[in-house]
Order: sequence, then structure tokens, then C-alpha cells
Amino acid sequence: MCTRFVYRGSDIITGFNFDIDLSVWTHKVIKEKESFYIGILRPDGIYHSYHGVNRNGNVGTLLYVHGNSAGAYQSGSNCMTIADLTEQFIKAQISFDEVLQIVKSKKIVYAPDATMQAMLSDVHGRTLVIEPGIGYREEQSKYSLITNYSLMKPESTRDFIVSGDDRYERVAVILDNCKNNLSISDAFTLLHNVRQEGAWATRVSLVYSVNERIVYYTENNHFEHITKFVFPSTEQKRS
Repeated sequence: MCTRFVYRGSDIITGFNFDIDLSVWTHKVIKEKESFYIGILRPDGIYHSYHGVNRNGNVGTLLYVHGNSAGAYQSGSNCMTIADLTEQFIKAQISFDEVLQIVKSKKIVYAPDATMQAMLSDVHGRTLVIEPGIGYREEQSKYSLITNYSLMKPESTRDFIVSGDDRYERVAVILDNCKNNLSISDAFTLLHNVRQEGAWATRVSLVYSVNERIVYYTENNHFEHITKFVFPSTEQKRS
């Protein structure tokens, strides 16, 4: 269970709540010269960057979704997993325009052991929603928003909506009513309002400002303690 948005105002603001069951997945926050990411431990022993921010402004996140058979994992040169695509984007191994070419030319499928959909955005606020087996959509309106259900084919996941899960609707109302400015504090207030608790609690909440080139984050719902990560050699603009 996760929530991700991109707001395009006087600053391009990304917000992300990373909700995960600790009995299923192992994660840690990793800070490197070129990227900040929530590493997910995979069977190869590596913490993979499936949710994170690159120094160049690429932001990628994977969100759990109930899968469809058309997006089932396949190998082959004409297929690419959504996990590989997202990680390569976060690592800046591929650009936004190259991602567009890939989704147009290859079949995007789930990873072998997880069904996920992605939201990718760049420093200009261009945003792609990619749903394996369904398709992709480029967005450049006031904001982009995704949770754990299909945006392009909502009937495919309607039966899986958890009772009372209105995160998408609550965030949309807030973003619809925002003026041109959405501050870092506003973004954290929004994420706090849709935080999760219990087995699938919110483990990391992050906000990224394109203008500042700074990632602000907190762990385990401790919204009173916000930490910031400034990419090396980037001037620190907030006290």
C-alpha cells in the first residue's frame, strides 16, 4: 500500500508514502552521491532502488497492484519488467524520453514475484503512469496521483479496493484545491493525513523539491522528525 503524487506549481513537488509489511519485505533508506532511495532486499542480496530520487531529478516509485494476466512476467528481448525499468530510471541509466520509447516498443511486464505499477517523473515534472498489461499514460496537468489501484482500467481492480481506503480521493480533493504553491510542509501534512498503520504501516514518507533539489523524509510515521538529504555539491537552501 503506497501513495505517490507529483504537483506542478511554482515548484515541482513529489510526495510518497512507502507502506510495506515487514514480515514480507526488508528495506532500508540508502543515501548515495547520485541517488536517494528506499532499498528493497532481493534474493540476489542487493538492496534494489525501486523507490527513489536521482540527482538529475528523476523520481521513480513502484506501487503494489492486483495483477492482471496480460501483464504476467515473460522473458525475452521484447519484454521488460516494470521493476527493471523503474530502477534504471532512478539510476539515470535511461532518461524520461528513453522510457517513453521503451514503453512504446516493448511489452512491460510484472517482475516474476510481484505485481506492481509505476509512476515516473523527471525534473520538468513530466510524468508517466505505467500499468503492465494495460498500458501507459503521460501526464502534465496540475498534478498526478496514484495509489494501489488501476487508473487506466479501474474496473480491473475495483473488486480489490479495501473497505474504507479512500486515500486517492482524499489526496485528490486537497490537490484540486491547492493554488500555485504547495510547500514542503503542506506535502508532509497531506502524507500524514493518508498514512497507514498496522501490518502495512507507512515506513518511509518523502517529499522532493525540484527547485531545492533536496529530499525531505521521515521514517515510521514520525512526522515530527523530518530529515533532509542534500545531494552533494548542491547548495543547501533551507535551514
